[in-house]
Order: sequence, then C-alpha cells, then structure tokens
Amino acid sequence: MPSTQQAFADPDQHNTVLGPVDAAQEDDYWRRVFWCERYYRPGLDYEDYAPAYCVGYIGYAQYGGDYEDAETSLCANWERIKGDSRLPLEGARQAMRAAWDRMAAPAEANAMRPARRAPVPAGQAMHAAPG
Repeated sequence: MPSTQQAFADPDQHNTVLGPVDAAQEDDYWRRVFWCERYYRPGLDYEDYAPAYCVGYIGYAQYGGDYEDAETSLCANWERIKGDSRLPLEGARQAMRAAWDRMAAPAEANAMRPARRAPVPAGQAMHAAPG
C-alpha cells in the first residue's frame, strides 16, 4: 500500500487555503497515539488508520469550517486513497474526525493535549499498545 504521504504531491508540506500543513508532524503524532483513541480496534495497524488521519488533517486545511459540511468530500477522498486499509468506513469517519478536530483546535491545545483515552467499562481489560 502506498503511504499516505505518497498520496499527495508534496509529502511534507501541503499548502492549503488555511496555510501549510506539516504532514510528517501529523503522521508522527497519530502514529504515537492512534491506539489510545476510543475508536481503536485491536488487530488493526497504524497503516490501516493513516489514510483516514491524512484525509482529516489535509481536509481541514483544504475546507476549514464544520466537519459535517465537508464529510461527503472527505469520505470520497478516503475511498480514493485508502489503498489496502482494512478500516471500515465508519472507523475511517471517526479517525478523520479526530484529525479534523485536532487541526481545528488552537495550536497550544494540540501541543499540550495528551492522547485521549475513553473510560474502560467495568469488567473489560484495556488493550495494550500494538507491538
């Protein structure tokens, strides 16, 4: 599967309506925290989620505004670049939204924000980081 960075002409910097996006920085962030997200499913690798994150952060920079207004275009972009990802569309929507929301948050909040982790329901073990 081609990397998400190969899906775009300039893999490290994407100049968009809202300014440049450092794709390498975003990819590094999501690679570190994807398994902590509430929608993470054991058995899926970062490579399954990466195209959805890419669509989300590049999409925010391209479209800006409300996620709901861009969701149809984002889903079309997901279908175009998902490659061999095993992530179903619903999971991709959640990952795209997470990346969109990260871009929409003030820069200071992103620098300080720890990875989100959903509360673990009683009686369920929390999954470990993929190896």
